[in-house]
Amino acid sequence: MHLKNRTVVVTDGRYRAALAAVRSLGEAGYRVVVTQTQADSPVTPAAFQSRYAAKVRWLKGSCKDADYAPRLLAYLQEFDRPILFCVGADSLNMVSRQRERFAQVADFLIAPSQVLDDLNDKEIVHQRALELDIPVPKEYDGVPEKYPVVLKPHCGEKFGLKAADRYVIAHNQEEYLENYQAMSSYDTPIVQEMLEGYGEGVNLLLGEESQLLCALCHRREREYPITGGPSTCCMSFYNAKKIDQAHRLLASFGFVGMAMVEFKDNRVLEVNPRVWGSFPLTACCGSPFASLYAQAAAGEPCQYTPKDYELGIKMRYLFNDGLATLAYLRHGKFVEALEGVADFFLVPEALKRKGDMGAYWAYLRNSLRNH
Repeated sequence: MHLKNRTVVVTDGRYRAALAAVRSLGEAGYRVVVTQTQADSPVTPAAFQSRYAAKVRWLKGSCKDADYAPRLLAYLQEFDRPILFCVGADSLNMVSRQRERFAQVADFLIAPSQVLDDLNDKEIVHQRALELDIPVPKEYDGVPEKYPVVLKPHCGEKFGLKAADRYVIAHNQEEYLENYQAMSSYDTPIVQEMLEGYGEGVNLLLGEESQLLCALCHRREREYPITGGPSTCCMSFYNAKKIDQAHRLLASFGFVGMAMVEFKDNRVLEVNPRVWGSFPLTACCGSPFASLYAQAAAGEPCQYTPKDYELGIKMRYLFNDGLATLAYLRHGKFVEALEGVADFFLVPEALKRKGDMGAYWAYLRNSLRNH
């Protein structure tokens, strides 16, 4: 079978990243199938409405259910050895824990579960970066001598915390002691100096030997909550040094697949060993991330090409970026607020795509319901 005639099954269609992946894979010539568990999405996912989705399938229950694995396995067996593209963390982790079973029916690039567990642990990542001489924030063992500081659990995802709830900022000792006690209900908190400046994501695709296959850097222009939540507007850039640092860090764990290494002030903060929230930027700036994933997962030869995307390309999420702009204004951050207003007129919405407007309108309707 010719590679571009193969089927790619994209899980978790409710995510924005799923719609971006469906479009990129469809444009590359793959036959794209989208799945979504019924209990996890009260509305029809926008990805189901995309013209690039050749087939869609609701799966019973939730992706957190014990029988999600056999349901997904059974569906994959309806195709001739498809390529599996896991978008959500629950799907990714489930397949990782049962790699041998899924490898019998599908092709994919997903790291072993122990590798994912280690990369999700911020302290393990911090110590490994130190060993590799990669800059990281200063950590405090005991009451900090300088504020503000950031407190966070080793792995907020493990406790089901939303991105904005996986850290807290303490501006003085009283706040530190109060928040340390509260966060200790999860595990022993990590306490680090608070870094200033823009957050940056170095997004990588690594092959079966942890070789670098694709890279894209993005800078967070705005985020919501504005104290450090997910990005609402970001811009592509290129930094060879940070790509090398991120690659060395991930390769030291034997990582396989897609991940984002987060930097701030030229220091590594953490790793998200999965498809990241601003993944649609790959399509906006012409990066071949999704198609290279499918190609590499199928065992086809791939070679890393630096700067294989447009630089200085911005994307934004309409509703979230509007909330961020208002929040910057309320907090007296007028430069960021004015940039948000300007970008409202100058920067296209991340998922608006001529020729696939049905999916875009579905995405906007779903976003309105969520807000």
